[in-house]
Amino acid sequence: MWLIDTEHHSLRKFDKPPSRYAILSHVWQSEEQDFQFVVSRSRGDRSIASKITECCLEWVWIDTCCIDKTNSVELSEAINSMYKWYSGADICFAYLFDVPARANPAAAGSKFRLSVWFTRGWTLQELIAPKNLVFFSSNWTMLGTKEFFATLLQEITLIDIKVLRFHAPLSSISVAKRMSWASSRVTTRVEDAAYCLMGIFDINTPTIYGEGPRAFRRLQEEITKTSPRLCSSG
Repeated sequence: MWLIDTEHHSLRKFDKPPSRYAILSHVWQSEEQDFQFVVSRSRGDRSIASKITECCLEWVWIDTCCIDKTNSVELSEAINSMYKWYSGADICFAYLFDVPARANPAAAGSKFRLSVWFTRGWTLQELIAPKNLVFFSSNWTMLGTKEFFATLLQEITLIDIKVLRFHAPLSSISVAKRMSWASSRVTTRVEDAAYCLMGIFDINTPTIYGEGPRAFRRLQEEITKTSPRLCSSG
């Protein structure tokens, strides 16, 4: 697991996560700084993006720059471990680049309700897994926590509030219902529509970019093997 040292703006590899680390949940935009960019920077380089350096803990994991996507083994390991990493984080920062600080999140048609963050495949697990999730606006003003917004988040995403508040385990929710949470979400790559759900269904399987729709068929086959009862539940 690669983590960024937020003081010195450099990457360090851990065999197991440290006791305290943060995770940044965000939507990829154009010209994201990736693993190779951060590795190439000298220690303390101030050209690292602010959404990377604004995280307040010493160590932070960010998907755009803490995965070496040129290494297929490392990429597969990261995707299979991601849900566990989000679950184990001390805090997860959800950065909503399209939500202004003064917006009323609960208002009908608010920028918060309409944020692209709620439409992406990968952010489904990033909403569910962390115990301590805090939402921030485009200028890093704190908007509120997952706990505070639980009712509103249920309205926006249709995810059961008992799941958001950890009053019920994901394993108690039917496969059909969990699938419905992802039905309107999109991913850039076809395969990620399946890979982003592996943590939601507690599935571990090799990632094979280039396999196309077969990735989703493989996911369904694994779910049927591991959760036959929930596959038929309502």
